[in-house]
Amino acid sequence: MFNALRATRGVNNKSMSYAIWYPQLARAHVTVARGTHFSSMGHSVQRHSLGTDTKLLKRLELLPEEALYLLERGALWCWQETDTAPESIDMSDVEATGPPMSVQQAYADMIGKEDLTLEKYQVFAYLKRLGYVVARAEPPSPSYPVPPPLTVGKDSSRTSLLQRFFALWSKAVKKFVGLFCPRIDWWKPFRLYHHTGYPSLFKSLRFIPSGHTTPLLPPPATIKILNPAPPRSPYHIFYHLYKPSTSFRKTAPPNPDFYIVVVNAKTVPMPSLRELDSLYDELPETPPPLPRQKLSPNVLKAAPPSAPPTLFQRLSRSILPSKAPPIPERKPHPFAALKAGKKMVVIAAVDSGNISFFRFGQGAFDEWPMV
Repeated sequence: MFNALRATRGVNNKSMSYAIWYPQLARAHVTVARGTHFSSMGHSVQRHSLGTDTKLLKRLELLPEEALYLLERGALWCWQETDTAPESIDMSDVEATGPPMSVQQAYADMIGKEDLTLEKYQVFAYLKRLGYVVARAEPPSPSYPVPPPLTVGKDSSRTSLLQRFFALWSKAVKKFVGLFCPRIDWWKPFRLYHHTGYPSLFKSLRFIPSGHTTPLLPPPATIKILNPAPPRSPYHIFYHLYKPSTSFRKTAPPNPDFYIVVVNAKTVPMPSLRELDSLYDELPETPPPLPRQKLSPNVLKAAPPSAPPTLFQRLSRSILPSKAPPIPERKPHPFAALKAGKKMVVIAAVDSGNISFFRFGQGAFDEWPMV
């Protein structure tokens, strides 16, 4: 092990990429891109060329976490910004360009730019080493590619005041009409057996509204002294995560497989109910997991060879084709659906470099009655 640690780390010059770090832009301009890393990293930006204000050139740029990851991996050489045009510099000539940035210098210059903290970079590097595709949830610039907009299902009482007004009005009209034209069940005129089922019985006993569509109580009034706007909660989606098997296009990314929130475990407490509710409002609803296809033991056994059909059977099948009975639709398992939840977010808690992932799901217990 000590001999392996003493070995000099070497890289192949033919597989190295070259970039220039611009501190005022917080971007790394890639002048030579080599390797497969850039199939899911970097984005194209149109910027003015050096010395001109009218000519726009399209170039490949890296975010701070992407440039730092490639530097730490040994796949990128990065230099500080100079007054010379990058097209006129031979990046392979160390005497002309000077030594590239070290990993220590890159950590000092890139951490803290574009809302990048050490914890967020550690989560980014850990997921990239596992083979995932990681992208920013909030575009840092207008040229950054974003997935298509989500169709977030929200309750009408939260989104439309007009729909809530019409719902209350129609309910009041129905009650008023019911006073003069009551509907009488002649089979049960005295309504002595109206609690014969568990759903109606539990509905009559419930005195607290259930379901995630019920709005939360307003927070207690606080006195605004100096800062009228409350600070942003640390529980906000920072990364979009894609599985390695997902077909990912850098110019048109699809909807992510996971939504990642990164927090510092030492300074950030557990999320409150309001913070989780605000997170779930940004997420789309996922369908329940499909039920498993289980075959009966009789089907698993090898069926005996059947006799060939007779001439009469073949003629009858051709004249009167028999329709196969419809396969009944299997309902999803309630416990699997409750475990998966309608909405799901992953919170990455970083404690001094140790990363722990916690999955929070919005379970709809009111939609899956147990009795």
